[in-house]
Parts: sequence; structure tokens; C-alpha cells
Amino acid sequence: MTSTPAVHIRRGSAADANVITTFNIQMALETELKKLDPYAVTAGVKAVLADENKGVYFVAELEGRVVGQLMITHEWSDWRNGDIWWIQSVYVHPDFRKQGIFKILHAHTRDAALKSGAIMLRLYVEKDNQRAQRVYRGLGLDTTHYLLMEQDLPRE
Repeated sequence: MTSTPAVHIRRGSAADANVITTFNIQMALETELKKLDPYAVTAGVKAVLADENKGVYFVAELEGRVVGQLMITHEWSDWRNGDIWWIQSVYVHPDFRKQGIFKILHAHTRDAALKSGAIMLRLYVEKDNQRAQRVYRGLGLDTTHYLLMEQDLPRE
């Protein structure tokens, strides 16, 4: 009988910049049919990896290969007097889907959030991505009464 290799979760590092960039580009294409600018994504990923105030990546490794990721950013809630962890940039390589990789990433993130004193996990999901919504609901996340609104600002 063959045993399944263990998934190891760790913080992303500068050495992971290329794979995280690739995963972010693939995620946008798969979920929203958006083609992202690789230079902008690379710079954005490197900025997070260099400054944990911007965010933190958790990566899932299987036999030394990064097979999944998510990023955490923080929002302070004055109403709740607590830190909300936003889960973003979720991606699991297609060859490793339906193997519980995201479930393990989520559990690690939830435990880290609890340990840090965070009061809530949040994420946003593309409204037509029913598969992802089922996964998230299965892990205890649910829709809220809030709508997400945004405004692009010009860049100089």
C-alpha cells in the first residue's frame, strides 16, 4: 500500500515569487477570463513578499513543489474592534485539485488567524464561480448581506 505524501503549509518567500505570479495569472484567466499584465503581477507579488504589512502568502507544498496558495491581507474593523483577515489570490494547480489542498490551506489560515487574535475571515469570490462557492461554503464560509463595490483610480 502506498501512502499519500503530506502537504506542508508555509509562508511564501521571495523564492516563490515566480510560481505565485504564475498562479495569480492562471487564476485570473480561469475564473474571470482576465489576462493580467505579468510585469504588474510580478511587482505586486514581490511587494507582498518583501513587506508583510501588505499581506502574507501561505503556500502548500507537496514533495517540495508548490501546488497551491492563498494570500492574506488585513482590515481593521472599528465596529468590532478587531482584525479581519481577507483571503485572496486562492489557487490550486489543476493537477492537484480535489485532493483537499485548499481545505488544508484554509485550516492552516484559520488556525493562524485564531492564534493572532483575528476576529473573522473574509473572502470575495467571482459571482458566477459556483464551484468555488461550494468549496467555501463546505468550509464554513457564507455569503453576507454586503455587496462589493469598487472604483478604479487612474495610475500616474
